Amino acid sequence: MTDRARTERPAGLGRGLAPLYAAGFLTAFGAHSVAATLGILATDQGASLLSVGVLLAAYDAAEVVLKPVFGTLADRVGPRPVVLGGLAAFAVASAAFVLLNDPALLGPARFAQGAAAAAFSPAASAMVGRLTDRRHRGRAFGGYGAFKSLGYTAGPLAGGALIVLGGLRLLFMVLAVLAVMVAAWALLAVPTVRPLPRSRATLAELKRRLTQPGFLRPTLALAGSTAALAVGVGFLPLAGTHAGLSPVVTGALVSLLGVCAIIVQPWAGRARDRGRLRDTTGMAVGLASAAAGAALAAFSGFPLLLVPATVGLGVGTALITPVGFAHLADHTPAEHLGQTMGSAEIGREFGDAGGPLLVGGIAAVGGLTAGFVGLAALLLAGATMINRTAPAPPNR
Repeated sequence: MTDRARTERPAGLGRGLAPLYAAGFLTAFGAHSVAATLGILATDQGASLLSVGVLLAAYDAAEVVLKPVFGTLADRVGPRPVVLGGLAAFAVASAAFVLLNDPALLGPARFAQGAAAAAFSPAASAMVGRLTDRRHRGRAFGGYGAFKSLGYTAGPLAGGALIVLGGLRLLFMVLAVLAVMVAAWALLAVPTVRPLPRSRATLAELKRRLTQPGFLRPTLALAGSTAALAVGVGFLPLAGTHAGLSPVVTGALVSLLGVCAIIVQPWAGRARDRGRLRDTTGMAVGLASAAAGAALAAFSGFPLLLVPATVGLGVGTALITPVGFAHLADHTPAEHLGQTMGSAEIGREFGDAGGPLLVGGIAAVGGLTAGFVGLAALLLAGATMINRTAPAPPNR
């Protein structure tokens, strides 16, 4: 076997996936460990709510702008250098904040971290697709999503503990060390994935590829899943507070979202690979489950209903993520996989921001119950659309 064949051919789950899972954990942990502690900054240092909002948006803004750019770069030079470069840049951005020790630089540091994550996040997703074959992609993306969910869950807890122990400097120091460790692991364990020959793509060809059902349907589902998750994280505690629940209980509801994602995503990926879960079914049922969770959350006057509401939201988003990304990988030419993953991530970012904006806007007029009902209706409409636009089964 030649070295070229050894480095490029996907074999089952492929080797070198574990460092990519760690990179997924890092981007989620880095985003939420700092974001969840910004309230402490507002309380202890007198920062305005506007300043906190700007700091929260800095990380995501960099990702929205740069993910398609770095996804395209991963197709041109190969995803491995982009993953390694992004991890190194994340370490440098974190270490610079530690060395300069100036709270005024928190915004630029967060933007730099987001730019670095915009590089290694879509490139890592593209590598997961390139290193696995069709029969194992669901399981591979299920594992990748589970590790990102672990980062989302552990980030606020670990971030708060580190802030209490040593402030922002200690938190950023830990992020720098984690980035160096993951980069070293990836350098040693992730195989080379060579860039594939690419024809010169015009804007018309790019538009045609990004308007195909193979891209639009999973991207729509992924946007709906992140919208539901963001609403669950942001508004379930509020609903619980209105129902008279303690902060400990409302925090447990948010943790339950993460637990659902960690457990269900690998299962959904394996079920897809074994033919027990069709892509259309997984995406449509996932949106319908999230819609049911949002509808149950509307009845927050009955506190016991918040538990099945949380499970519905968590299971729904967990069903969609591995199925959606595996579907994208199956319906994208390998030479454009980075660009597609970066573009699909934009859909997720819009869902992440749009879901809370939708619920908050409706709630400002008609109350939180109306906000949850509005989200449920939108998710259910998305499930119906995906189911109706599914391709006909092949004739046997």
